[in-house]
Amino acid sequence: MFRPLLDNCTARRLFLDRHLLLRPEAGTGKGTDLNRLLHTLGFVQVDSVNTLARAHDLILWSRQGKYRPQNLTQLVARHRSAFEHWTHDAAAVPMQFYPMWRLKFIRDEARMRARWPQWRREGWDAEIDTVLQHIADHGPACSLDVGKDETRGTSGWWDWHPSKTALEFLWRSGRLAVCHREGFRKYYDLAERVIPTEHLKDQRDEAEIIDWAMMGALDRLGFGTSGELAGFFDIVTREEAKAWCQTAMADGRIIEVDIAMTDGSLRRSFTTKAILEDVSSLSEPSSRVRLLSPFDPALRDRSRAERLFGFHYRIEIFVPEAQRRYGYYVFPLLQGDRLIGRLDVKRDGGTMNVRAFWPEVGVKMGKGRLASLTAELERVKRLANADTIDYSSDWLRI
Repeated sequence: MFRPLLDNCTARRLFLDRHLLLRPEAGTGKGTDLNRLLHTLGFVQVDSVNTLARAHDLILWSRQGKYRPQNLTQLVARHRSAFEHWTHDAAAVPMQFYPMWRLKFIRDEARMRARWPQWRREGWDAEIDTVLQHIADHGPACSLDVGKDETRGTSGWWDWHPSKTALEFLWRSGRLAVCHREGFRKYYDLAERVIPTEHLKDQRDEAEIIDWAMMGALDRLGFGTSGELAGFFDIVTREEAKAWCQTAMADGRIIEVDIAMTDGSLRRSFTTKAILEDVSSLSEPSSRVRLLSPFDPALRDRSRAERLFGFHYRIEIFVPEAQRRYGYYVFPLLQGDRLIGRLDVKRDGGTMNVRAFWPEVGVKMGKGRLASLTAELERVKRLANADTIDYSSDWLRI
């Protein structure tokens, strides 16, 4: 059977277009525009690291330059048009998707009950009803408000006291919801006091949720293997994803396509005829240099980023050789349909310190590209609330 082929350049452009990184930015970065952006992306990963700007803020800002951090806060805490939960990690998710998360609540609860007895301090399960009753009686609470007589952890983020574990369990299983944050600290309330009634009462069956998650992932990625599609929202199991792809293929809803990787190999994936028809109308990529979050959805799958863009970005704590060269937390830079390098930059008070930029192999830093890079840093300065930019004497590592 004939199988369409997407060359690497076209595949990258399709992928970036679906992630809203191909064309010039548009939108106000707040209200309806931000809701639309969040819906198009599917979710935005929420992370506490703040060397320059928090991950979720940088992800949204890189697509709508007028976005400011308080805008997402308003969607979640005031307008209730988004909620916080998990995909592959903590995330802000459009409120319209809440009914689909019921399956995740059920599956997360089963995993927690199976695994947490070995992972967490003893006694957390005995505190579930106590924590739930405390919030029912007294309103929103954070981890400091529960288990006040319990010994607090001393060995890191995941060394939770039992009531903190019970609080997280109730959130992950859907009985509590994040109602707001103070600083970066989550406050939880009963789900029925946070989630709008129309979404709280909306019931979907398992097959409908699986179909929604798989088609939603395909629409946002442009193409993917069954495993990549399953991993997007992290609701569907890999076995369910394989079965869904077989059925959707037989029904003519999806087709197979070969995607050319940077090394010349072909990766068999799935897409739709409609998506392939849109390829011919893709615009030329923007020439803007974009500073991306290390958690940007286009780069979250490090293996895919390496296959599709030739960008080796495995600088986490378990890859010490990369740390020795680049440090722990550096920012990828995108220009057009190419990842051109990584930047070591940190905000210190009112100053944004640019410590190093490493271009990728074959990327030449002529006057035009250098001007585009410095223009992006001036834009980032406003998001980071910095007054000045300080460049180290040896920052350009050519």
